[in-house]
Amino acid sequence: MLEESSEPGWLSEEVKTGTTIIAIEFDGGVVLGSDSRVSAGETVVNRVMNKLSLLHDKIYCALSGSAADAQTIAEMVNYQLDVHSIEVGEDPQVRSAATLVKNISYKYKEELSAHLIVAGWDKRGGGQVYVTLNGLLSRQPFAVGGSGSSYVYGFVDAEYRKAMSKEDCQQFVVNTLSLAMSRDGSSGGVAYLVTIDEKGAEEKCILGNELPTFYDQ
Repeated sequence: MLEESSEPGWLSEEVKTGTTIIAIEFDGGVVLGSDSRVSAGETVVNRVMNKLSLLHDKIYCALSGSAADAQTIAEMVNYQLDVHSIEVGEDPQVRSAATLVKNISYKYKEELSAHLIVAGWDKRGGGQVYVTLNGLLSRQPFAVGGSGSSYVYGFVDAEYRKAMSKEDCQQFVVNTLSLAMSRDGSSGGVAYLVTIDEKGAEEKCILGNELPTFYDQ
């Protein structure tokens, strides 16, 4: 006769996480954005986490999946890029950073649960956005990720245009985050933005009550 476990069922259930991240290229740079809510199942464990992590001076990544796993990958890549830039005597390329993220994600795919969007600027390729997932590395004009992305695919497909200005891209990111945060229970808090170009990176935080609202809100 098998003994019944006295442990509650939620202890053995997979913990669900959620977020919304986005990055987009413009002529001369990129804009990244994320919400700030960290959730574990139905519990909000952090309301104001910045999910845009610095990899190098002009390269950032947007984190989704397990917060601990994603932060670990970002810290490993940050260290390796610092060493690499010292060895070669110049700033690393965005593609090099994305390749490191891809390699680590694939090597530890059974142990880690994370999806990172890598974006930045370098003198060879200008502004670039890369998606990395399970050994995949692909450059895209824009990318969205996290649980909130499924609510805004139609919006980004309809609103995205080629050759958007820096200001248009910033507004595009803010609008996308606002829509996702209003619909996805695992996304929320404030909106973090990073704009990167030849001059460097500019960070910005938009409070929840300052985000744009839409007709059904």
